[in-house]
Amino acid sequence: MFDLVNRKKRVVQVILGLAVLPFMFWGVESYRNDGSEGYVAVVEGEEISRREYEQALRDHHERVRAMLGANFDSAMLDNFEVKNSVLERLIQQRLLYQEAVKNGFVVLDSQLIKTIQDVQAFQKNNKFSKQQYEKLLLNQDLTPAIFELRVRNELLLQQLLDGYSENAITPRSTTERVQYLSEVRREISQSKIAPDQFLSQVIPEEADIAAYYEQHKIDFDLPERAKVEYLVLSLDKVAKNEFVSDEAINTYFSEHQSEFGQSEERKASHILISVSTDAPEEEKRIARDKVERILEQVKQDPDQFAEIAKEHSDDPGSAMRGGDLGFFGHGVMVKSFEDKIFSMQLDEISDIVETDFGLHIIKLTAIKEERHPDLEEVREQIENTLKVEMVKSVFGEIVEDFSNVVYEQGESLHAAAEKFELIIEKSDWITRDSKEPAILANENLLSAIFSDDVISNNRNTEAIEVNPDTFVSARIIEYKPATSQSLAVVKDEIVEKLKKEMAVSMAVAEGQERLARLQAGEVLDDVAWDDAQLISYMQPQGLDHEALRAIFRAEVDELPAYVGAVKPEGGFNLIRISKVVEPGSDETTTPENFAKQLQQMITQEEISSYLAAIRQRYDVKIKQNNF
Repeated sequence: MFDLVNRKKRVVQVILGLAVLPFMFWGVESYRNDGSEGYVAVVEGEEISRREYEQALRDHHERVRAMLGANFDSAMLDNFEVKNSVLERLIQQRLLYQEAVKNGFVVLDSQLIKTIQDVQAFQKNNKFSKQQYEKLLLNQDLTPAIFELRVRNELLLQQLLDGYSENAITPRSTTERVQYLSEVRREISQSKIAPDQFLSQVIPEEADIAAYYEQHKIDFDLPERAKVEYLVLSLDKVAKNEFVSDEAINTYFSEHQSEFGQSEERKASHILISVSTDAPEEEKRIARDKVERILEQVKQDPDQFAEIAKEHSDDPGSAMRGGDLGFFGHGVMVKSFEDKIFSMQLDEISDIVETDFGLHIIKLTAIKEERHPDLEEVREQIENTLKVEMVKSVFGEIVEDFSNVVYEQGESLHAAAEKFELIIEKSDWITRDSKEPAILANENLLSAIFSDDVISNNRNTEAIEVNPDTFVSARIIEYKPATSQSLAVVKDEIVEKLKKEMAVSMAVAEGQERLARLQAGEVLDDVAWDDAQLISYMQPQGLDHEALRAIFRAEVDELPAYVGAVKPEGGFNLIRISKVVEPGSDETTTPENFAKQLQQMITQEEISSYLAAIRQRYDVKIKQNNF
C-alpha cells in the first residue's frame, strides 16, 4: 500500500475487514471477557482471551487466503511460528496501549470525529453521511460504539509511535556515506578452506576423550521416555460422521452466494510526486513539471517503468518495489486513484492523476476477474461447514461423555474408541519435551503422560484439550526411566565431535597462515580461486556478514588486496579483491529517495527496540497449553 492511504487506511480497513496492519484493532469485546473460555496470555494483569486469540488467528488465515487465492494451503499456517506471531501482535497491542495510557496520551473527541468524517467510504458528495456510516458498520456487524472505540485506540497508538516514525533524522553526511557503501561494488574471488580435508589427519587422544566425557556427561544422559497409544476427539472428526442432504447444501449455496464469489481485483504500479493540496502555486508548478518529464520518459520506454519508479517515486513504501502496489479491490484506494485504475486496460499507462497526496503516473499490471463458482466447485466446502454447524451445539456434551469414559474405564482406550468411532493411534518414543507428533506436543498432555499415576498404575490420562475443540487421551504402552550412558557407549560419538573441532581449528589456522603470506606479497600457486564475482552490501551473493565487513573494510589503494574470514559453519574463506566498481549515475538512487528509505529502516529498528524494551518492563505471561 502507498502513502496516500497510510493516514486513513487503518480506519478504512476496519470497514472492509482488511486487518493488514502490524497492530490489529481490538474493542469493547476485549474487555468484557469473563474468562469462561480461558486465556492465552496475561499482559500486566489484563487477560488476552482464547476467543480473541482464535479470532485473530482466523483473521490472519483469511488474509493469507485472500492474498494467495488458489495457491493457499492451510497446512502452511498450522505451525508454531504463525501462531506465535499472531499472539505476539496481540501482546504488542496491549503493551502499547498500556504504555500510551501510562504516558498520558489521550485522543480528543474532536480528533476522533474528524478522523472518521474524513474517511471517503463514509461520504456522499464529498460530505460525511451518517446513514452511509451506519450502513457500512452494520454490514460488518459493528456498532458505532465499538467501531469508535477501536478507532480511538488506534489513534492512541499512532500518537505513541509517531514520535519514532516522524523523528528518525539522519545527517546528510551519514546518508551519503551509507548510500555509497550500499551501492559500491567490489570484484572478488574466493578460496574456501574446508575442515573436511583435515579430518583424516586428526586422532583424538584417550585423555581428551575422557576429559570431554566428564565435562559433558549430562549431555549424554537419556531422558525418561515412553511409547504411547492415544485417541484424538475433535469437532472435525465428529462432524465427518454426520449426514447432510442435497437440499440443505443447495439452500446454503443459494443463501450465501456472496461468500463464494471473488470480486474483481487489480494490480498496479505507480510513481508518486508528492505535493499537498494547500502547497504554494509555485511548488505545485514545479511538481507538475517534474511529473510531466517523468511521464514523457515512461511513455518513451514503458518497460522501464519499475526502474523509473525506483529512481523518482516519492512513495518509499512502493518505490523500492518498482512502484508495485499489489492486488486490491474496490474501496481500498482513494476515489480518484481507484476510479482511474478500474477504467484502465491491461498494461496501460495513465496520464497524470491528482490526489490529496500528490501527482501519480499509474501502470495497470494485472487483473483478477470477478468470479462466481458453481455449486459443484464448493459442494464439499459447504458440506463440511454444515456438518460442523450440526455438531457444534452438542460437542460440549460429547467431550464430557468422552472424558467420563476414558476416566471410568481408565485401564484401556478401547471402550472410548468403540463408542466414539475413533482409531487408536500409536507413537514412537517420546519425552517430556517432544515436538513430534505435533498432536502430543502439548505441555499439559506430556505432563499427564509422565505423571506418577499414569506411569505406575498404567492408566489413561484425562481428556486434555491440545488445540481448540481437539481433545486427546493417552496411555503408556512402554516406558524407560532416565539413564546415564557410559563412556564406552558414547565414545564413538565423542571421537567424531572432537575430530570435527580439531579439523575446524586446523582449517582456520591454515587459512590465517595463507592470508598472512598473501598480504605480505607472496605468490601462492597452490591457492585455487573461484570465478570472480561482483558483490555489494545490497547484493552479497551469499556471503555472510563477517565476510562482507572484511571485504569493505579492506584498504584497496593497491590491488589485488587480500582478506579472510572464519566461516559460520566452520573453516576459513580466503578472499581476493581485484577491482572496485564505483556507483554509476544510472544505477544510483536519488539522495532524497535513499534518505527516505534509510529513515524508514531506522524507524523500524527503533520501534522494534522500543517494543522489546517495554516487553521487558511489563509483566507478560503466556499460557502455553491454551496457546
